[in-house]
Amino acid sequence: MSQHSSGGPAALPAEFGFIGRIFRPLAGEGALDLRDDAAVVTPPPGRQMVMAVDAMVEGVHFLSDDPPDTIGRKLLRCNLSDLAAMDATPLGYLLTVARPPGYAEAWFADFAAGLHADQQTYNLGLLGGDTTSTTGPLVLSLTIVGHVASGCALQRCTARAGDGLWVSGTIGDGALGLLALRGQVADPNHVLAQRYRLPIPRLGLELHGIATAAMDVSDGLVQDAGHLARESGLDVDIDVDRIPLSDAARAAGPQWRETCLTGGDDYELLLAVPPDREEALERQGRRHGVPMTRIGRFTDAASTVGVVRLHDAQGGTVRVARPGWSHL
Repeated sequence: MSQHSSGGPAALPAEFGFIGRIFRPLAGEGALDLRDDAAVVTPPPGRQMVMAVDAMVEGVHFLSDDPPDTIGRKLLRCNLSDLAAMDATPLGYLLTVARPPGYAEAWFADFAAGLHADQQTYNLGLLGGDTTSTTGPLVLSLTIVGHVASGCALQRCTARAGDGLWVSGTIGDGALGLLALRGQVADPNHVLAQRYRLPIPRLGLELHGIATAAMDVSDGLVQDAGHLARESGLDVDIDVDRIPLSDAARAAGPQWRETCLTGGDDYELLLAVPPDREEALERQGRRHGVPMTRIGRFTDAASTVGVVRLHDAQGGTVRVARPGWSHL
């Protein structure tokens, strides 16, 4: 990892020491022990590189009093979810930390411990990154590096009219978990808070040849379904009564339905799947212990592409105040 400092050469040993103590134990193959400014990585033969990046800002993407180990794990898992949406396999990651005053080294030790735990789970390592200081909030950015069989990466722009819209897992737990941590939603067993802090990237589902298009749900199911439809030049119809909710989300009450539909932080997969491949998708889901639910269907665009039409089981129109989260 690189080190930035305005304190001149005398400040460098402290930064090198910080990196050595906290991040060097995370170094993976190709990282050159974090002693160079770049990593050297070779993908397996016949594979293409896949890369994505996400940032998390204190007070926006995580709470200041969230456990640091879960912050590290969530940062990694959100990026792993981008690989899952392309049916890719993790290889490593780059990490940037903008550290404000008041964050002791012990906090970063716990943060790194969370990363280490998930490195073992998902079989990847740290390749490098950057450290700097800031007077603002803590900012963490992670670039994930993966690989996929040549020509087999799932994209957003290749859904077809008649494909079903499918979703993995359950929707709404992440958004409700944030509200639970703020005391706005009951969460007696901490299920919702756990889903908010530790999303589950749906890696390894082997969806090439089953799904025609895919993306993960990060900014809200309604909004992200619209992204998938628009990029494919289509519209999409969604039956909101078919959207899978966990027992904990149902227990929160029907008044939170719109939050579940638009709140985001789910990191489940949205998939476009032709009718003749639905059984194959369900088999893959059972094989990996991931429920798969058809919640709608893509249609030819009537006029403006990307229109999301929400309805209930009786065919009535369902309206939401906003479709999802905006980063700007």
